Amino acid sequence: MSVGISRRPPTLGWTLAQWKQAYLEHGRSPNELIASLVGSLTHTDPAWIAIATPAQLEQQFADLQTLLKGVNGDRAKLPLFGVPFAAKDNINAAGWQTTAACREFAYTASEDAFVIRQLRRAGAILIGKTNLDQFATGLVGTRSPFGIVPNSFDPAYISGGSSSGSASVVARGLVPFALGTDTAGSGRVPAAFNNIVGLKPTRGWVSNTGLVPACKTLDCITAFALTVEDAAMAVNAMSGYDAADAYSRIRPAGAGAHFPTQARLAIPVSPEFFGDALAAENFSQAVVELRRQGATLVEVDFAPFAELALLLYQGPWVAERHVAIEGLLETNPEAVHPVVRTVVEQARRYSACDAFKAEYRRAELSRRIQEVLAEVDALVVPSTPSIFTIEQLLEEPVLRNSELGTYTNFTNLADLSALALPAGLRQDGLPAGITLIAPAWHDWALVDFGLRWQASQSLPPGAPGVVAVAANKPASHPAKRNDEIVVAVVGAHLRGMPLNHQLTSRHARFLEETRTAASDYRLYALPGTVPPKPGLRRTPSKGAPIAVELWALTPHAFGEFTAEVPQPLGIGNVTLVDGRIVKGFICEPAELENAKDITEFGGWRAYMQSL
Repeated sequence: MSVGISRRPPTLGWTLAQWKQAYLEHGRSPNELIASLVGSLTHTDPAWIAIATPAQLEQQFADLQTLLKGVNGDRAKLPLFGVPFAAKDNINAAGWQTTAACREFAYTASEDAFVIRQLRRAGAILIGKTNLDQFATGLVGTRSPFGIVPNSFDPAYISGGSSSGSASVVARGLVPFALGTDTAGSGRVPAAFNNIVGLKPTRGWVSNTGLVPACKTLDCITAFALTVEDAAMAVNAMSGYDAADAYSRIRPAGAGAHFPTQARLAIPVSPEFFGDALAAENFSQAVVELRRQGATLVEVDFAPFAELALLLYQGPWVAERHVAIEGLLETNPEAVHPVVRTVVEQARRYSACDAFKAEYRRAELSRRIQEVLAEVDALVVPSTPSIFTIEQLLEEPVLRNSELGTYTNFTNLADLSALALPAGLRQDGLPAGITLIAPAWHDWALVDFGLRWQASQSLPPGAPGVVAVAANKPASHPAKRNDEIVVAVVGAHLRGMPLNHQLTSRHARFLEETRTAASDYRLYALPGTVPPKPGLRRTPSKGAPIAVELWALTPHAFGEFTAEVPQPLGIGNVTLVDGRIVKGFICEPAELENAKDITEFGGWRAYMQSL
């Protein structure tokens, strides 16, 4: 779909890995690539509320050069170097207007939101602010004076909201990731409707400082991407404790990062699709695929989830939305979209007593939900029970919106994490999705499972034709998280080798295969070691690239792992071909005097195969 694109940018559909490759391996310039990308965009595209001006881009390019000087020109040390992204226009960016899709509310932000600041520090470039259901009130994408954002597969259908613009620009391959928000499901519904990934992190893990609130106690800033790994990398880059946000929380040490290979998953006993047989069929196919992958599926009573979902809009939490825009409602109520105003003004029906009664019921239902989830690894639901045309939605805006929240509205009320994943096409050619839901702080476990699901899918992500490569290739893994240590292994700890279990038994995550710096290391076969092991020696300018694998461990697991390393091996710093420095195996030089130099093989695996 080419709505709003004046010409096809050369970077269309690039993932973070492709952007990184363009800069690190091909020496491309952010000024060149991003200027070309932004030049292809147009203000007639309803997904955009604002597009970066030449002055805004130049300032960001200058800031990027300053960052680069701080790391001695090493682009690899800026994980998002030169990567373009978009942000929903209820998130502040210094010097940009924040509208929340209401012109009368608009103001120019004096400083970046916490998340924007974090992403800029990682090297990312903001190229635009995206459209949304006004004040993030809606799951539909039709409640904005800046226009209705159409579905990226069929413009007669809704894109989903409230993060409609962010989902659209990702699905159409304009940016590798974009920020949305999620209070009732706004980071998941648009993902399902546009064949992309939506990661809704645990509430409080990502700071909301600089966000125009919808429901301040429930809001989550989220990430959309074409792939699971890119969504995870974006969330990882922008997360962190923020003392300025009263609802910010510190991620606990040792939070779950994996589900078993054969996961135990809950599904609703009688899922509701409101008569949409195609949606029901798609979910049934997803259930079959989950079983094929080895998951055990357990049917559970969905009643407590459904009741809690109804509380969000049919209970006093709507008063939080009223609080967020109270001043505008008092001074200029006509500035508020009529459907949004109808929803928010329900707040007047509730008393303080009603609020406490509802909170007591929320706590009871949340406890029941946590008890259900304690018996499984995660809950799997259809991301939405159906999809509607724009015309259908406009005819029944409140009812249809409520139906779309069936499998999303309860999540933040129950303090859960969620990952929305593409699940192929319905028989009518429209995309659909599933969502994995787990207790708070299981975000990385959801990502880990999501990577496995993604690898099984045959449909490329995003809008038709955006991604040319097949999506069923082996999934790469997200970058190191802030709470992990990366280790380069070179010999008996490689996958398929006899000591690999020392990593997998500690739930280490395989990240990637790579090589050491091009001419700085030599590899030796150590005599008399059981099982056979190599030794890596640093020899600046006298070596060759050596194949290694990168694995990520928690600090606790890293400590246990290093305690098992026998002499003459040890753990030190290893420089990789792209300039990164990670922990890795080194060897005492004296032990190499009688060792066989096997550098010519380029790695331990090739050497062992030669034997």
